[in-house]
Amino acid sequence: MANIKSARKRAKQAIERREHNMSLRTTVRTAMKNVTKAVASGDKAAALKSLVASQRTIDRVVAKGILHRNAGDRHKARLAHAVKGLK
Repeated sequence: MANIKSARKRAKQAIERREHNMSLRTTVRTAMKNVTKAVASGDKAAALKSLVASQRTIDRVVAKGILHRNAGDRHKARLAHAVKGLK
């Protein structure tokens, strides 16, 4: 642990920020998992609904800078392609 007060504060802030960022990344993974589950079940209406929700979640996390813009776009494109493949 750091000895200087400002360094202790920065270390504490880094831990808090890491926990917050990890929780947001987890919400993205969960949203993506919901879409893939809906696609696997073959329910196109549920898949579309969860796709829209996951796209909003991904965009929100990208806007905060937690996920890279290209990575977010790649995830959204792959999910949309999977939903589009449903009959």
